[in-house]
Amino acid sequence: MASMSHSPVALSGSSTASDLLRSSSSGLSGVSLKTLGRARFGARRRDFTVSAKIGKAKKHDYPWPADPDPNVKGGILTHLSYFKPLKDKPKQVTLDFEKPLLDLQKKIVDVQRMANETGLDFSDQIISLENKYQQALKDLYTHLTPIQRVNIARHPNRPTFLDHVFNITDKFVELHGDRAGYNDPAIVTGIGTIDGRRYMFMGHQKGRNTKENVQRNFGMPTPHGYRKALRMMRYADHHGFPIITFIDTPGAYADLKSEELGQGEAIAHNLRTMFGLKVPIVSIVIGEGGSGGALAIGCANKLLMLENAVFYVASPEACAAILWKTASAAPKAAEKLRITAGELCRLQVADGIIPEPLGGAHADPAWTSQQIKIAVVDTMDELTKMETQELLKHRMLKFRNIGGFQEGIPVDPERKVNMKNREEPIVDKTPAGELEDEVEKLRQQIFNANKSDTELSESGLNEMIEKLQNEIEHEYFEALQTMGLKDRFVMLQEEFSKARTSQDELLHAALADKIAKLKDEFNRGLPETPNYPSLMNKREMLFGIIKAKIISEKNTATLKQEINKRFKEVMGRPDLKEMIDALKAEMETSEISTIEGLDVELKEKILKVKQEIEFEMAEVLKSLGLDVAGVGSIAMDLIQETPAPDVKSKIEELNEEINRGIEDVVRSSDLKNKIELVKLELIKAGQTPDSESIDKIKALDQEIRQTIAEAMNSSELLEKFEKLNAEISESAESSGGLNGNFSQETPKENSFEYARPETELN
Repeated sequence: MASMSHSPVALSGSSTASDLLRSSSSGLSGVSLKTLGRARFGARRRDFTVSAKIGKAKKHDYPWPADPDPNVKGGILTHLSYFKPLKDKPKQVTLDFEKPLLDLQKKIVDVQRMANETGLDFSDQIISLENKYQQALKDLYTHLTPIQRVNIARHPNRPTFLDHVFNITDKFVELHGDRAGYNDPAIVTGIGTIDGRRYMFMGHQKGRNTKENVQRNFGMPTPHGYRKALRMMRYADHHGFPIITFIDTPGAYADLKSEELGQGEAIAHNLRTMFGLKVPIVSIVIGEGGSGGALAIGCANKLLMLENAVFYVASPEACAAILWKTASAAPKAAEKLRITAGELCRLQVADGIIPEPLGGAHADPAWTSQQIKIAVVDTMDELTKMETQELLKHRMLKFRNIGGFQEGIPVDPERKVNMKNREEPIVDKTPAGELEDEVEKLRQQIFNANKSDTELSESGLNEMIEKLQNEIEHEYFEALQTMGLKDRFVMLQEEFSKARTSQDELLHAALADKIAKLKDEFNRGLPETPNYPSLMNKREMLFGIIKAKIISEKNTATLKQEINKRFKEVMGRPDLKEMIDALKAEMETSEISTIEGLDVELKEKILKVKQEIEFEMAEVLKSLGLDVAGVGSIAMDLIQETPAPDVKSKIEELNEEINRGIEDVVRSSDLKNKIELVKLELIKAGQTPDSESIDKIKALDQEIRQTIAEAMNSSELLEKFEKLNAEISESAESSGGLNGNFSQETPKENSFEYARPETELN
């Protein structure tokens, strides 16, 4: 606040009206003319004071330094740019899909630190790890999904427009302002030279850190930015400078003020003007190009894209929120939108792809800039040879051909009805009672057909199997939806389909780990879902129908002949025949006519032969697709006959201890790695594995089994097993023999009758 005092106003005889009128409009010495006029004709007034606030002007931070260096690269006028090198090195940012590479990086750092601390030579190990890292990086970046490319395009350390401009130009002078009251920092324009040829540069400018991003509005221009670009386009057109635009924006700034200032009008004006410019225009998408905000400076003769850049009408997250009501479906939306450089080149929206180094443009910005420079120079050499009218027509036809089609070519009749693929309709579940009645009716038909040796129509069986499969699939998806795992399942399904062609073991290991976690979570939560009983009931019905189909496909008479033939083969085996003959001779020698008279040793021999035959025939029947009942181990028979509950509890305790031991072994790092390798080999082998894959899987399986067997072969476990086995034997002897089946059987004289195992043909 400043105060100024004035003496009373008095007009001397030397003062004239012209002197007063020549004073400033605000009056003489701060006194208004109106006051002076009244003072001339009135009496002398008392003293007064005039006070006024003097506003402190905002100090402008001019980029021009106090002592400019005349030899700076690009010329002394480059001091006008606000873009300066960062004082602090940007922090390293690792994207989610790059995390499998962190383990290798950590190993390399650890080995290098160990070499520095110990003074030992670990160069071979370091070279080997670096080669593995480079191979893993190559495999990862050659099989990127669309959403992964979106994440790379948005990487915080990705080089910006001005980074590339200062790398590719010999001289560059930034030009500011739209001549309408504002300079939008989100769009940068300027004149620069490449190999002595002048160009007008303009592009979206993002920040390199949070502070710059706020200043640059995260690369989202306001109408002032587009009008500044329009002014520079007209300037370049007037002077004949070719135009190079760099696109890197999520979209135009969509706030209320921008709409009031005419955001849509500014973009539309740019679109109309660019199609009439008489100079060559080349646009390069260096990051993400979003909607009209990117197109406002992208109506060019040639549109080039960096390898990991994206160009879209709506972001994947916005598209997913509109179509699937959740932003978590962004990976699916990114794939459907066709926004990557490769897809857009195939659709003839983009005209070329500029390569990036492994790891993205931020891994080597200087190399990326040189690739941009080469592409720009080659493209400009091609366009500058065109005449003005040819250039304008070339630009117009480029955009007219996008989305074009040729009349007269017949369309697939199925797609004539609706060109947009519809989502699969939700299948209504069949009521449980109705489904059970249908299955029971079909089983009765199968039974009648088998009984009468007539063939059953396969169409009914196949229809029921397909129906049950659809019902079970619907039940599984309903359970996934109930547990909130459906979105994760769909995304993993897409990742798996993309990764099948990759040879990257790290990528496969990470994906296999995700699948295992989801499977474990699903299996743990499945019994708690409301539709679990319905799911299990339908699964049982499906398995029953499939078994019935297998049996119905085999002729009953042929099946009986096959069983008799196999039985003769089993009984004709030399070792079994020799054992049976020896038993016959021993029974004849003993001259005992009843089973009760046989000694314990002979009973055990007979039981052993019987069990051998039963198991052989059980395998034969299983190979023919038949269910076998009544064939079990001797130990299980004894357990069922043993009345003592303490023996059962001891068996259960031993089983639990063995299972815990196996789990401990499996959790060990060495065995866990082998199991993961088996999973990877199975994934790589697919449905038709070659001999090399089969041999490798068998070798790994044998190693795993051997490791578990060695771990389980402890003296403590063997001692417990032998002790429990002795207790079971004592309990069996005290119950009256090893097997009660002998008590009711009397063999015929000079004969041995084979007791066949029970079979169920159902």
